[in-house]
Amino acid sequence: MMQQQGEVVSLFSGAGGLDVGLEQAGWTVVTATDHDKYAMDTLRQSKDAAIAIRGQAGVHMSETMLVEADVKELSAADLTPGGKPADWRPDLLVGGPPCQPWSSAGHQKGLSDPRGQLIADYLRLIGEFQPRFVLFENVRGLVTAVGEHGWHGEVLESIRSDLADLGYASRFATLNAADYGAAQRRVRLILIATRDHTLPELPAPTHHKDGAEGLKPWVTLGETLDRLPKPDPADVVRPSGTRADELRALTPGKGLRTGGKVMANRPSGQWGYRQDSFLADPSLPSRTIRAASTPDWLRLPGEPDLRRLTWRECAALQGFPDDWQFAGTNASRFRQIGNAVQVDMAEAVGRVLLDSLLSGLPDVPPVSAEWPAELVKRVRYTSMEHRVNGHLRSRVRANLV
Repeated sequence: MMQQQGEVVSLFSGAGGLDVGLEQAGWTVVTATDHDKYAMDTLRQSKDAAIAIRGQAGVHMSETMLVEADVKELSAADLTPGGKPADWRPDLLVGGPPCQPWSSAGHQKGLSDPRGQLIADYLRLIGEFQPRFVLFENVRGLVTAVGEHGWHGEVLESIRSDLADLGYASRFATLNAADYGAAQRRVRLILIATRDHTLPELPAPTHHKDGAEGLKPWVTLGETLDRLPKPDPADVVRPSGTRADELRALTPGKGLRTGGKVMANRPSGQWGYRQDSFLADPSLPSRTIRAASTPDWLRLPGEPDLRRLTWRECAALQGFPDDWQFAGTNASRFRQIGNAVQVDMAEAVGRVLLDSLLSGLPDVPPVSAEWPAELVKRVRYTSMEHRVNGHLRSRVRANLV
């Protein structure tokens, strides 16, 4: 067992996925805050349950001060645990401001969505606290998000520029949770920054789709379901209504298609699978767990009909401990789980940050890394796509509002 080291202040904590992963990596979360009542109830109940930290000594949140409040109303003083000296600064400030403004599952209003402006409060608290490290998590859509001047990638570049003004060197990439042992294909933007320590590389994958390159094979949905107890009948949802027969006719890894507009580079139409009408393939990691009570369907041996993934199964795919105490209605549980940071990926990132902290101060100050080549390419493609098809997508979004 390792000893917990390094103190963390966690913003936008939600149900605690990022915090669980960091404590598994060896950090100590000393403050966690969110404005959502159900999420804070989840943290309070899980703290009271004294849940053991996997691979570490102690229990989760044993030293965590819980603050239920709107981040806009908080200062560094409000988030500093009692007994700390006046000049205390956390070793790590973490958070993922709400992702809906940038998510493909939302309306992608970006900075015009009030939730998109919470990034400013995140940066404000970095300036107040002056933490040694920063960890920022968000959806992949933030990479290409448009800022006030209208160019793709501007929001992310603006965040990095603001961090540089505060004295922080930064590095970012998109990571797939399945590459770190999660039974879920979940790609997220991870940005790390430091004022005075070595800026580490983001963690190398431990898993690979085919087990190639000397890595372990991806963990599958089926493997995870096999280790879980049978679901509570009260949590089981079977298909009904007019779509039931269509759902039963699906093969694993397929779903019911949406209609799509014909675009210049998509003459057959831009289509996808209906979010609530996809049959999971147990031989692969699950698709991304969403913050909705309509997860993917399952067809399992020995079961009489299709059923949806339960909220407990979704929590396991997100990496939460089996005895994590989710509070609220079922809809709230699905929302908390889907909005969480995937625990296995958080642990991997936490380990490289802790290694850098424990290595001490370098001889030369840290320098920001360049944009990863694959993300530069993604921004360029998005800009081209917008020039060709942006007017059509604007109409679609206008009809959704």
